[in-house]
Amino acid sequence: MNTSTTIRALAALLLVALASCASYGDKTEDALAAFRRGDVDRAVDEYRDACDSAFLEGCEAGTVLLAAGRWSEARSAFELAQAAVDDLESKALLSVSDLSASLSSWVLNDTSLAYQGEGFERVYLHACLALCYLAEGSLQDVFVETRLANRLLETEEELYEREYAAGGLGHFLSAITYELLGQKDEAYIDYRRMADKDVGTQLAGPALVRLARDLGRDDDLPLWEARYGAVSSPPRNSASVVVIAGVGLAPFKEEEGLGVMTPDGLLTVVAPALERRGQPVGNLRLVANGTATLRTARIEEIHAVAEQNLDDRLLKIASKSIARSVAKRELTKALSEDHGILGRVAGDLFSAISERADLRFWQTLPDSWQAGRLFLEPGTHDLRLDAGPAGSANLGSFDLQPGETMFVIARTVDLQLFAHAVGGSPVAIADATWVPIEAPADQ
Repeated sequence: MNTSTTIRALAALLLVALASCASYGDKTEDALAAFRRGDVDRAVDEYRDACDSAFLEGCEAGTVLLAAGRWSEARSAFELAQAAVDDLESKALLSVSDLSASLSSWVLNDTSLAYQGEGFERVYLHACLALCYLAEGSLQDVFVETRLANRLLETEEELYEREYAAGGLGHFLSAITYELLGQKDEAYIDYRRMADKDVGTQLAGPALVRLARDLGRDDDLPLWEARYGAVSSPPRNSASVVVIAGVGLAPFKEEEGLGVMTPDGLLTVVAPALERRGQPVGNLRLVANGTATLRTARIEEIHAVAEQNLDDRLLKIASKSIARSVAKRELTKALSEDHGILGRVAGDLFSAISERADLRFWQTLPDSWQAGRLFLEPGTHDLRLDAGPAGSANLGSFDLQPGETMFVIARTVDLQLFAHAVGGSPVAIADATWVPIEAPADQ
């Protein structure tokens, strides 16, 4: 190959490398900004234009639509994301094609592979689908998604030999749904799993005390009362309001790296690092009739789960980066021998530009999932949801029947509050949307 041909080939390689330099955060900056100011349609359009991953496109658009209370649209978007990872979830072992695809990431950088989400992100995808189904009243589908979420979580824990502080949202959704259907024994199992994993115990603990009494589990009751207190049970046939909220924004990824110049060329090692965002809202408060209140409790801290999972993967990420960098240094050495200083400079530039950490991440996830349950006397209740600096949503007045459960599904993003009432019989509605849900009165 003559010098002119070599220069053209190197220029082409550099252009390919430069094309991959824009990070996921850069590409989706406008989309996230639109979400942060509450412009739902613009955010959805921007994510669909900017995402080159079907998984991320569906997840990001779905989360924005979920915040807006557009349940069927959100579900459709999440189903798009699910379709992109169906094969990955269904395989217990790597196939030849999987291995080939994995090896291709050693050639340029980790972003050369189609992004199919980290394991914990796929867990949250099923939990979000379950939340959509709950809002739509498709209760059996809630169980399908929460079971899938739990199975995937167990797979991740087995893979990395670690028990994550996760699963709170899925188990809580499952438990509440079982209670809606009057299956208290099954609800008890889910609350117990939350207690075993030490997630959302501010909710699971009192529920275990209450259900142990209702179910006559006299052997368990002293254990739960010793751990969580002798919580008084609500009056028989009480109505209740359940708040489920995503609060804040999940962390974002930044690149950390080290470059070392050697006699044979540049060695560059890079890896992603998570940076947590500022969270102006700590928790939410539901106010009934201006007096009775509850504060939401954290049932899952996404930032903590993401950090644990990244720690588990860092060694593999760094090892791949080192191996790629060594291969690129060998290319630089060969170019230097064949083309002198021009080859050396081109090789070092290619190594510096092309070795990039994968910064893709489901960025519209909340920082935490929170929930709360307020038991009320049957009758008409005025409801308001307060989010501190993010303001309040006057949900309206609702007539609640004995044993009835209604939901408030909410999301905060910076100083934006989205809140939606699901169920109950609206007497008057202020600035929140309402969707009916079928729930038996004898829960």
